[in-house]
Amino acid sequence: MPELPEVESARAVIERSGLGRKIIDVDDTDSYVCRPHLPGQIRDALAGRELVAARRRGKSMWCETSDDGPELGIHLGMSGKIVIADPDGGEIDGGDYWEGRRGKGDYRWSRFMLTFADGGRLMLVDPRRLGRVRLDPPVEALGPDAATVTPAQFRAALAFGTAPVKARLLDQDAIAGIGNLLADQILWAARLNPGRRVDKLTPDDVGRLLRATRQAVRAAIKNGGVHTLKIIPFRHEGAHCPRDGAPMTTGKVGGRTTWWCTAEQS
Repeated sequence: MPELPEVESARAVIERSGLGRKIIDVDDTDSYVCRPHLPGQIRDALAGRELVAARRRGKSMWCETSDDGPELGIHLGMSGKIVIADPDGGEIDGGDYWEGRRGKGDYRWSRFMLTFADGGRLMLVDPRRLGRVRLDPPVEALGPDAATVTPAQFRAALAFGTAPVKARLLDQDAIAGIGNLLADQILWAARLNPGRRVDKLTPDDVGRLLRATRQAVRAAIKNGGVHTLKIIPFRHEGAHCPRDGAPMTTGKVGGRTTWWCTAEQS
């Protein structure tokens, strides 16, 4: 599933090649992806406008539009990519990492599309059809973005309740952008058991978690996604921790399949 780094790559694609181009048509006919809007409602709201800014908080992304138009919210779901294709055959994409990658010109799973006056197209390509496009998305309830969270905000997110620390990291109302794989990397780097209750964390634990969060997010954005993080290839039966050689183990934490080192995260 796309996490913060994948969504940031999609946002950057829009910022790089999707802004300042007049929209002349919108394919919003997928009533599931575009719910609660009726077919044609997003088209009527956007036709004749331009995207003027691409924003992101956590896993949520939205675009501001010209002439005080509505914001266009785009959620990548479980497998979405943003693809911008130009009339000359040029193409860039950003979003979820698919095994084997999406081939150039493969638009079989286009669920939403903007057509620009210059002939270019911006598409949400989503094999699993779990993405979401809507006008004026409600992003206010999200917690601070994991890429820019301040120390005070991070401490506040971990300062209440008795939830397992992994469950709290996955809570988008507490900290926005951390998904299952990113959380496993953060906890492994911080040498903390994912089931540790947040009320049992020491100030040193919280400090290590914040540093690990910043490092993991930066590394994943730089290297192309959460699948590039160090612990991810070792999340399987029979694997050993790449740091100390101890067996990796697994279980459910916060309802999610979780992997950790039996020695340093005991």
